[in-house]
Amino acid sequence: MSDLRIQQPDGEATLKDWQHVHNVIIPTHFLSLDEVRERAQRHHLEVAYRGDDLIGCSTVRPPTDDTLTVTVIARVLAAHRGQGFGEELYARGLSRARELGAEVIETVVLSSNEDGLRFARKHGFVETDRYLLPGDSIPWIDLRLA
Repeated sequence: MSDLRIQQPDGEATLKDWQHVHNVIIPTHFLSLDEVRERAQRHHLEVAYRGDDLIGCSTVRPPTDDTLTVTVIARVLAAHRGQGFGEELYARGLSRARELGAEVIETVVLSSNEDGLRFARKHGFVETDRYLLPGDSIPWIDLRLA
């Protein structure tokens, strides 16, 4: 996939691209640009392009406690799924998680995202929790790499 370009958001345009992918794939949890900027300070964010086309984005949440649990999330826009882009984003996220010393790797998927759930399960993740956030009607699913 030599024409795939993955980078950290480095300005307003790439932050807006990351925001767009997130909000399309997770319509129940709309993020403002200010919220994305704040996330970029706490998490490792990347955005993926093929040529000039926006493909997807990823998030790696570093460990916040003694368990060294790192959350890796890869998102690919529907029109670009099934072409290996998710594999590349996921591999980069796993690599980053290992650099952060992860002992446990988790992901979280909106239950309505059947493609995302299928991808996670295919890659060895198993469901550990299912819950609703306040005001939500669609459950979130936490999964852990077995």
